[in-house]
Amino acid sequence: MKLGLGSYAYRWSIGIKDQRPARPLSAFDLLDRAEALGLSVVQYADNMPLDRLEAADHHRLYEIAQEKGLALELGTQCFDADEVDRYIEIGKRLHSKILRVALDEADGHIPTAELAEQLRPRVDAARAAGMKIAIENHFNYPSPRMVELLDIVNDDHLGVCLDVANSICANEWPEETIGLLAPYTINLHLKDYEITPDTYGVGFRIHGVPLGTGRAPIRWTLDQLAHCPKDMSVILEHWLMIEGGTLDDAIAKEQPWIEQTTAAAKTFVQ
Repeated sequence: MKLGLGSYAYRWSIGIKDQRPARPLSAFDLLDRAEALGLSVVQYADNMPLDRLEAADHHRLYEIAQEKGLALELGTQCFDADEVDRYIEIGKRLHSKILRVALDEADGHIPTAELAEQLRPRVDAARAAGMKIAIENHFNYPSPRMVELLDIVNDDHLGVCLDVANSICANEWPEETIGLLAPYTINLHLKDYEITPDTYGVGFRIHGVPLGTGRAPIRWTLDQLAHCPKDMSVILEHWLMIEGGTLDDAIAKEQPWIEQTTAAAKTFVQ
């Protein structure tokens, strides 16, 4: 498996919603960060939308990535047929093998058969471009519904971008999600989390920690994916929260967290 850097590893340094640094990281900066970490893939997610760049920028990203020995992947948030079409074209410029599409609550209201019909021509276009579409299990799209969608389309160029923790929000424990989606997995998002009881006993919270220090069943997950291609990319992310601090505080923690996560990932993924 090939270890890669996901743009969400630098959520705060890039900026998200109302949290915007004065000098946000660029798509080109991520290439430098990935190279310094000794990774071999960069996956640009929806927090760094590449459709805001010009075609010349896409070609330049690919050229620099080639010089650094990096493969590029890209992704979108929620299903939008026109956006997926645009990203397939961008993927051609990046020579991407994976286009990740994260489905969420709004997509869950689209009848599965209708979503499948919208996906089919995009999967055909992806195949023609040498690319696969990987649907990520996001917070509020249940895994059984995703399996239904994949079975309806029934195409080897449509699979799962498996995230080990997201579906807790959809009332699924990771072992349940992984058990359902492992047979369809073509891309993996690796992160870790902890569950901390409230000081006063009023429930608990689920929060991110660097890889290998929490409860995510990392080794078990990789065992369930032993059937996957040996060159499948494993994209590193984390759930670093601001937690009452400032944006600058969160940015200062991101690099140590991804360095620790990368070091741990290299012990898990040989």
